[in-house]
Amino acid sequence: MPRKNATRKLPRGKNPPKARRSELAQRLLHHLQICGWAHAGQRVGVAVSGGADSVALLELLLEVREKLGIVVSVVHFNHQLRGRASDEDERFVARLAERAGLPLFVGRENVAGRQKRERANLEDVARRARYAFFSKLAVDGSVDRVAVAHTADDQAETVLAHMFRGTGLAGLGGIHPEVGYVFRPLLKFRRGELREYLRGKRQAWREDATNRDTKRMRARIRLKLMPILEKQFQPAVVEHLGQLAEMAREDGAWLESSGELRVFLCAKEEKGEWRIALADLLSQRGEAGSREMMGEWKRQAPQAMSKRMIRVLVKKVKPHAGQLSVVHVEAVLRMAEQRESGKRLELPGGVEVRRVKEALVFRALGPPVGKDEFHYTVDLSCLPQEVAILEQSRGLRFTTIDWVAEGRETKVNGAVLDRDRMSLPLVVRNWRPGDSLQPLGHQKRHKVSRLLNEMGLSRWEKEGWPVITCGEQVIWARGLPVAVEFAPVGSTRVGLVITEVPVS
Repeated sequence: MPRKNATRKLPRGKNPPKARRSELAQRLLHHLQICGWAHAGQRVGVAVSGGADSVALLELLLEVREKLGIVVSVVHFNHQLRGRASDEDERFVARLAERAGLPLFVGRENVAGRQKRERANLEDVARRARYAFFSKLAVDGSVDRVAVAHTADDQAETVLAHMFRGTGLAGLGGIHPEVGYVFRPLLKFRRGELREYLRGKRQAWREDATNRDTKRMRARIRLKLMPILEKQFQPAVVEHLGQLAEMAREDGAWLESSGELRVFLCAKEEKGEWRIALADLLSQRGEAGSREMMGEWKRQAPQAMSKRMIRVLVKKVKPHAGQLSVVHVEAVLRMAEQRESGKRLELPGGVEVRRVKEALVFRALGPPVGKDEFHYTVDLSCLPQEVAILEQSRGLRFTTIDWVAEGRETKVNGAVLDRDRMSLPLVVRNWRPGDSLQPLGHQKRHKVSRLLNEMGLSRWEKEGWPVITCGEQVIWARGLPVAVEFAPVGSTRVGLVITEVPVS
């Protein structure tokens, strides 16, 4: 059974020599100066959970704050996951801040309740809630930066966890030392030496019982796997995994920038959607050489770039958090290679990828089927008039002209119908299965669906395509000539002009 959460009591004994106590602080100072993560005058909030690592980070930064010229405060987030123990953690951190004379910022949220509502992974929900609180502090100016106490052991465990789940370079990169306003100065420090440092200072910390719950993979890696790896395989496994993560981040950053450049040159953005031609996505030009190069390395290089471009495009449209795995990327690549139009994929983070002819279209996942339906009535007694089709981000403008004076002698922009042939109601709506139209110049009526297909539209582009009906008869469809029955003739006196206008 997991131990109860309690403040760790330390054995009494002699303090170690002063040089030993300050060794970690000297290393941290040197590391911060090299990385440039803390500058004079900056307000640094230290994320303190009450555990040994975060308490050690606070104590170390207190030792070096005068040398760095930074202003330190304490940040604590109560996830309310462990009842009274969570509240005791909060009180413990409050006493640390009070004893050091530091400002304290506390955030609280019922993470378990949020997890049930979102039906998401509990650890992921807790992390997002915690970092949202950090972000709020930075945005409202309470702090400039937030220091988080991830260690070299945390890094090694993260890399292994990602490997077990299946990952690429991004997952091998593990925990990033710096992301925006958050930095992690202890990624080259071992968990054991931080505890030894606290013992030397006779500083207590809190133990979280969930860290010893081996039902969780992270706890099994920490308590069972890592000791075996260090004792029976490689004593320096933590350091080696940390080096692997660093190299993966470096290579990943280079590939990311190369993919960004390729997407910039090849893809096009319109109204939040990104479109890229299959030839550009699958091309073996550029870094990979010509199409005639058949060596294995030369065949693999462009595929690696194609996969990176897919990740870049997904990132550009992703509306919320979601982990894109190797399986997802390969599914998109297969859809591109199979060259079968009309296919679609839904990806984590609310992203939809569509195969439209010889291109892929990436966009934030739209509303469910049926939400592209609309119905607007046009008041012919009140012209000119504009109808904003909000579902399609476009609008139609209705005006009248004297057809005898203007229509025959001047070029009219837009479609023109005979106003006097119309009866109410005049409606702008989305096309529906069964709609038919005989456009001017055609010998007979056709299904609107067929006419749109002949225009070269994909099934996705046809969604919500606007038409105008008079009574129940389609008299106009976007991109097509007007219906023969309503086209101007020799006796026409008033023309109804329909032009497309942008919607702000």
